[in-house]
Amino acid sequence: MEHDALTAQAQAWLAEDPDPDTRDELARLIASGDHAELTARFAGTLQFGTAGLRGELGAGPLRMNRSVVIRAAAGLAAYLTKQGHTDGLVVIGYDARHKSQTFAEDTAAVMTGAGLRAAVLPRPLPTPVLAFAIRHLGAVAGVEVTASHNPPRDNGYKVYLGDGSQIVPPADAEIAAEIEAITSLTTVPRPTTGWETLDDSVLDAYLARTDAVLAPDSPRTARTVYTAMHGVGKDVLLAAFARAGFPAPDLVTEQADPDPDFPTVAFPNPEEPGAMDLAFAKARETHPDLVIANDPDADRCAAAVKDGADWRMLRGDEVGALLAAHLVRRGATGTFAESIVSSSLLGRIAEKAGLPYEETLTGFKWIARVDGLRYGYEEALGYCVDPDGVRDKDGITAALLLTELASELKSENRTLLDLLDDLAVEHGLHATDQLSVRVKDLGLIAAAMRRLREQPPTELAGLRITKAEDLTEGTDKLPPTDGLRYTLDGARVVVRPSGTEPKLKCYLEVVIPVAAKADLPEARTRATTLLATIKQDLSKAAGI
Repeated sequence: MEHDALTAQAQAWLAEDPDPDTRDELARLIASGDHAELTARFAGTLQFGTAGLRGELGAGPLRMNRSVVIRAAAGLAAYLTKQGHTDGLVVIGYDARHKSQTFAEDTAAVMTGAGLRAAVLPRPLPTPVLAFAIRHLGAVAGVEVTASHNPPRDNGYKVYLGDGSQIVPPADAEIAAEIEAITSLTTVPRPTTGWETLDDSVLDAYLARTDAVLAPDSPRTARTVYTAMHGVGKDVLLAAFARAGFPAPDLVTEQADPDPDFPTVAFPNPEEPGAMDLAFAKARETHPDLVIANDPDADRCAAAVKDGADWRMLRGDEVGALLAAHLVRRGATGTFAESIVSSSLLGRIAEKAGLPYEETLTGFKWIARVDGLRYGYEEALGYCVDPDGVRDKDGITAALLLTELASELKSENRTLLDLLDDLAVEHGLHATDQLSVRVKDLGLIAAAMRRLREQPPTELAGLRITKAEDLTEGTDKLPPTDGLRYTLDGARVVVRPSGTEPKLKCYLEVVIPVAAKADLPEARTRATTLLATIKQDLSKAAGI
């Protein structure tokens, strides 16, 4: 873009920007004539998709800021009005990141100005509380201001419709078109009052439901260490654990309270290397039965167990299988569901129990829509254990259910690892891993996908590929998505670009038959070797 045109565009944006912080930032950029930085912010707009919006905080249309949020809210309001929800209720929640509360209040103002009713949660609360509130209050939509487990400099905007689950096509494109149609902020009415700030009754109703995920007479003895990862989970989780009668978790105090700068972690995601170090240090001190972590908006739940001399994180697929086995044992009925990148072990557990099973595209927006859903999970630490209450992943109720399972096993002198061993003997050892490549240049991801399509591998780790599917074409059960799925003799690989981060993600699974518990160490060694070799061969094939 020409210097003059770029400067004019930036000045027009500046004239409308309602936030003194981003106004100052942009005025300094214009004054300095930093063409490269202005281009980075003005060479397009943040795209509204099925994850809503997510991006770095800052001035300009390619950053998260009040101007972008007001446009997004106005587009959502226009969409809802066209859908006939002229005076419907929109519930708004927010986390404790920089600007989250301001973005929530801007959204409430826009909804009110558009003739809708708006209600804002009383303070920063877990995302599942917002997902619950939508159904509980009979809202037509909900907005959660959060960037989940992204780096501290990011924020985001997640949209739910009245069924309490996140938007899917075509709603995302229709809302995006309404956002696009807003040419100027001056056309968006933003009254300073008129919306409701909710009291704690919604949170109390959510907490009352958390009791229902547990069996009435189950043991409640497991001791836990808990980290909120500097997010908003602590108070709600502690309240839920106290109601349930579990021992009060030992807190990782350095990470217990909300802090938008996330000072103790590089990435506030329990899956990232180093994120759980403080929790493990606490566990070595207090010797609990289980370590539990939430991500910053508490919709995900991570768990770690003592394995030999030290602590290790359970994979999302391991927790997913444990919760499924626990629900089966408790006589759960209904459909078990997961996304295509999660372990096929869930299907085996459901089949053996005579329960319906569904596979969906990646993301809870799809899992939550499965008919008759009783339990859904995704390998990225997301679990839905109370779909009638929260049609999304919920790190609070998942933590409760897992702690109940640990308590039951403890009463039998067993651990979560013992149950995982039983499942491996019963259904085969299902070992999963991920090859995840973070890039600065998104073109590298497109190039890798193109290369795999043009020159598909015929084998990985010496295992023949028996079926290669390009998921852009969809299947009889799945709508189209940008992904590739390879079925191998005894293994499965799914490759897809991340929907929320600049990453190419490859999900690997190998299945090794196991005759008896004594064969498990050898099976695990073989699985580890196979996964490592598949990773290498896949990297080579994709050129990453």
